[in-house]
Amino acid sequence: MNITLNPDQEASLSALVAAGNFASIEEVARALLDERLAERAIEDDDFAWAKPFIDEAEADIARGDVITLEEHRARNAARLAALKG
Repeated sequence: MNITLNPDQEASLSALVAAGNFASIEEVARALLDERLAERAIEDDDFAWAKPFIDEAEADIARGDVITLEEHRARNAARLAALKG
């Protein structure tokens, strides 16, 4: 397959190659296409897979099984200190 880039597109991709981020224009194009295809997959997701997690979180809230942001931060700080200690 051959794809023709307009001059602005080619200049943008060439700049990424010149900056050392990619080895070739083809590599940049593949990476950008992969990123956009992944974004579209997320955009098209109805997130039905997340419903059980949301239901579980709502049940936790209803039971009062929650902590404050400050408690969360303190807990994480203590864990980090233990790992460093």
